[in-house]
Amino acid sequence: MNVFIGIDVAREVHRDCAMDRGAKVLFSHAVDNDPAAIGDLITEIEGLEARTTRTAVDMLGGAASLICAMFAEAGLPLVHTPGLMVNRARQGHRGGERKSDPKDAVVIAELARTRADLRAVDPPGPPDAEIRLLASRRRELVTEQTRRAARLRDLLCGLFPALERRIDPTTRTGLVFLSHYAAPEDIRAAGAKRIVRKLAEDATGLRGLEPLAEAAVRAAQAQTVAIPGARLRAAIIADIAREALAARDRLKATHQAIRERLANHPDAALILSMPGMGATLTAEFIALVGRIDRFDSAHALAAAAGLAPVLRQSGKTSFLRRAAGGDKALKRVFYQAAFTSLSRPDSRAFYDRKRAEGKRHHQAVIALARRRVNVLWAILRNRQPFRENFKLAA
Repeated sequence: MNVFIGIDVAREVHRDCAMDRGAKVLFSHAVDNDPAAIGDLITEIEGLEARTTRTAVDMLGGAASLICAMFAEAGLPLVHTPGLMVNRARQGHRGGERKSDPKDAVVIAELARTRADLRAVDPPGPPDAEIRLLASRRRELVTEQTRRAARLRDLLCGLFPALERRIDPTTRTGLVFLSHYAAPEDIRAAGAKRIVRKLAEDATGLRGLEPLAEAAVRAAQAQTVAIPGARLRAAIIADIAREALAARDRLKATHQAIRERLANHPDAALILSMPGMGATLTAEFIALVGRIDRFDSAHALAAAAGLAPVLRQSGKTSFLRRAAGGDKALKRVFYQAAFTSLSRPDSRAFYDRKRAEGKRHHQAVIALARRRVNVLWAILRNRQPFRENFKLAA
């Protein structure tokens, strides 16, 4: 007997459904997200004495981490059914507009039974797991830092527009300046020399501090109107600037931790040899893709990233269009790496050729990214680093 299990993952209680090859339901119940309940589920599956089992989950990481780890330890194979696939499949069932966790578990089990092309879920080793966590942490820090910079600009524009136009809240110099001075009256009272002396004592290695202080003083002398709530606004600006400075240190430490993990990863040196793939993009790629043998071909990897053209054919009409699906984060990795590689003659020649064909800038970079997927997949498959005049090089 072959058994197919579908698990609808949730934070507190999972729902499962097991069926045989003929779609007969063998069991269906709720499973708490704790080791004891998951262990009972594994025991129940093993008690079926099936010739083979195939378990599908609709989520990876997060709430699914424990159940995936325990299934891998028990030697039970896992496959992944993306959420979009589950939603579309549910629509094809009777009463498809109705949604419930038990029904989703049945749909996932049906997909495990009927879809042979589902990608296997391999438990990540310690380097992969740590790189995935660090890459996620880096994304959080960058997102928060972007939000802080936007908030600083908004507050500063309402308090001191001339300084907002002059200062850059994404640089260390700009943040140190704003952590001490934001209100025009404070800048006028301090003067350029005192500002430079105080900030130089507070932080070393600030670039462009003197021109910034002189420009701020001139702007402050030109603005003498009192803004309502100016003191509180300046205090909030200083508080956010200090948060941003601390976040810069955390981000720097995260980058260092990523580089240390990459030094011990078997694929990192190969990926880094690809022009445009720096440490950050390499870590993002490893976190999103895992092992390259999950993908049968470069086209499969490109399709997962939403870079492979999609065929639309009906009757005599047939054309290719850009994919709307795929993993947007993985697509961004390939796009950024392709854009960075435009300084290289080979990538620039390919880009210029596509532009000459009438493609816009974005389309030409997408085409370059798709071409580079072939190169990176070949590098990892053949275990050979990138070299000049690589056969598939873009």
